[in-house]
Amino acid sequence: MTAPAPDSLKFPIGKFVRPPRLTPAERAAAIDAIAATPAKFRDAVHGLSAAQLDTPYRPGGWTVRQLVHHMPDSHMNAYVRFKLALTEDNPTIKPYDEALWANLPDTAGTAPETSLTMLTVLHERWVALLRAMEPAAFSRPLVHPDNGPMNLDQLLALYAWHGPHHTAHVTSLRQRMGW
Repeated sequence: MTAPAPDSLKFPIGKFVRPPRLTPAERAAAIDAIAATPAKFRDAVHGLSAAQLDTPYRPGGWTVRQLVHHMPDSHMNAYVRFKLALTEDNPTIKPYDEALWANLPDTAGTAPETSLTMLTVLHERWVALLRAMEPAAFSRPLVHPDNGPMNLDQLLALYAWHGPHHTAHVTSLRQRMGW
């Protein structure tokens, strides 16, 4: 058996492609993807042992445990970015160093269930906000210092991709390892 291509390990569902805007159907599908992320991610990590949680999903990549804690960290930032863009005119959002966050002591010392629960309740609030937004609100702009000008449709598309992206890291690792 040949080893998977490095890009397929890093981007198992493909790289994110930022759309200029979403159609109403694409927007609804993206919101549904965000709503489904906590359960799908929980299913992906269900039953893993401590040793399996501490296994990198790819050579040089984060461990599954780091992914478990990264998901609510990242999605919490996304939720705040949505609220900023909805309440301020073209805000510049604050990026954060994901790799440094993934190596903070709470990542190693917090039970995975804590972050899985955090992801679930965060998504309940976030999806409630997304489903209540008027269509025109998705065109509201924000500035990401690393990614440039964006609108909320683009941010929505990014996070609709992000959850399945990391879920696939875990499911593809499980498949490769026979877990």
